[in-house]
Amino acid sequence: MREISHTVLLVDDEARLADVLTVAIERLGYRVLSADSGEAALRLLESEPVDLLLTDLRMPGLSGRDLLRESKKRRPGLPVVVMTAYSSVKDAVEVIKEGAFDYIGKPFEIDDLETVLKNALLLSNALADNERLRKELVGRYRFDNLVGASPAFRKVIESITEVCESRANVLISGESGTGKEMVARAIHYNSPRRDHPFVAINCAAIPETLLESELFGHVKGAFTGAVVNRPGRFEQADRGTLFLDEIGDMPTSIQAKILRVLQERAFEPVGSVRTRAVDVRIVAASNKDLRQEVQLGNFREDLFYRLNVFPITLPPLRERVEDIPSLAHFFLEGFNSDMGKRIEGFSPAALAAMSGYGWPGNIRELQNCIERAVIVCKSEQIGEGDLPRYLSAPRPVANGTPAFPIDLDGELARIEQELIIAAVNRAEGIQVNAAALLGINERSLWHRIKKFGIQITKRAGGEPPLR
Repeated sequence: MREISHTVLLVDDEARLADVLTVAIERLGYRVLSADSGEAALRLLESEPVDLLLTDLRMPGLSGRDLLRESKKRRPGLPVVVMTAYSSVKDAVEVIKEGAFDYIGKPFEIDDLETVLKNALLLSNALADNERLRKELVGRYRFDNLVGASPAFRKVIESITEVCESRANVLISGESGTGKEMVARAIHYNSPRRDHPFVAINCAAIPETLLESELFGHVKGAFTGAVVNRPGRFEQADRGTLFLDEIGDMPTSIQAKILRVLQERAFEPVGSVRTRAVDVRIVAASNKDLRQEVQLGNFREDLFYRLNVFPITLPPLRERVEDIPSLAHFFLEGFNSDMGKRIEGFSPAALAAMSGYGWPGNIRELQNCIERAVIVCKSEQIGEGDLPRYLSAPRPVANGTPAFPIDLDGELARIEQELIIAAVNRAEGIQVNAAALLGINERSLWHRIKKFGIQITKRAGGEPPLR
């Protein structure tokens, strides 16, 4: 006898056949509940845990087809297998259309029944896992899980609340690490599209030669290596939301194709002449100033206005310092759970050190900092000594002599970042001139700006071009 793993509800008005099937199914390792009518089966469904319904099609009173319909109303995720001696393609097609997982004609071999039951339960388990994960995702991105009470972040929450119920395209702007994807997911999981896919793609991480295929898919033989048809992200996100992260790095050739999809709600996979309709909401994000990119000729103006229907700007963490303690506790709770720890909070000195630091990497850097602190902490409270030393690294005293000990790498990074900001400010945002002031080439400057997450904005009214 195999170990019992699932419960099968067997419904058949022929008592002898039901007894034989009960014994056979139990030998396969399943618990069997038996009912001699559709009405009795419904009562069992109300009172017993059932993983699969196996029912005869032709029965007096409530037929197998009627039972299928009723069970779908009461237990939508319950897999149903229908069996009948009146085997026909027409019957098979009809019960499958009405929601049955499969159809098996009498007489049948027990091996065939075992395969059908096994496949039905595998699908049921997969659907249950998907539903559990979907509920977890929806819960994770509820508004009360968006941490922060500062005025700057409250404006973000208000914006999400205003736009999530609509189908308008959204453009999220903000420095690297400010939580742009988190906001995109919050919009999706609080929208009418929440039961459909959220698909994300980082436009900066995929080479131009592959990006078109990633977005629109391809047909077999479209290019070397295209051995099968492959759906793209637009098709995968149909009826849901497509998150185009770092869209400011998207090549202009692909920008034109994105514009066409937004205008016509249709596209062609690479190598295909067949147009496919798609219903996708676009949420795009960039750490660049796309208006400036339009002026520089790096981004299409018509696409910008298509995306910028509802703009949301995320403030850097240094502009919402009052949110640092609540964010730190939020991350602490998560890492406590992941690592099986019971750290209760932070010392006043640790909170002061985190609140006094500039966080160039924003929320992502804070999250990494808390993870490290949870790993090294040996007490019930994270102290200043559990944090990276650069958070509380001493600044030079008046005569230029620093107080030791010092985190050399952290201090050098701080000085390098401050010099870059000063040089670009002096050069009024012109990077080639800023590079000359620093004695490095423009490409080296660009890499350092990206490394530190420095955002360059166009000078206007005397405001500095960096923030």
